[in-house]
Amino acid sequence: MNQELLEILQEVKDPEIPTVSVVEMGMINRVTREDDTIFVEMIPTFVGCPALDMIRQNVQDELKQKTGAKKVEVEYTFHPPWTSERITREGWEKLREFGIASPGQKHTDIPSCPYCGADEGDVENIFGPAACRAIYYCRKCHQPYEGMKKI
Repeated sequence: MNQELLEILQEVKDPEIPTVSVVEMGMINRVTREDDTIFVEMIPTFVGCPALDMIRQNVQDELKQKTGAKKVEVEYTFHPPWTSERITREGWEKLREFGIASPGQKHTDIPSCPYCGADEGDVENIFGPAACRAIYYCRKCHQPYEGMKKI
């Protein structure tokens, strides 16, 4: 992968979580350049994510502006499928700071509270503000919090 282009893509944030880049979310599968055309292959976090068109446009705009490329082609692929294991360490830290917990090791695990770190949570609603997140409640600090679903 082209490291220079990946660094530029660090500036493209997830519209639903504006502190985390598409690179940190593990959405970039491949990025290459041939002459004046840049090809980006991305993995969506969820099929049907409403932000995909916006993300595509933001990737195109950022790469055209920073590289002078005449054409940027962004294609979504589902092979390999995106999993939460693709999120970088920096991405997890930024998600925690934003108030979103990382998933447990198993699908049935309740993620630790991003505010107090306690492992004493309950599922409040499996349907969070985005398809990739659920709502939990911490029994220790009594705060609701979002958590990434294990995928």
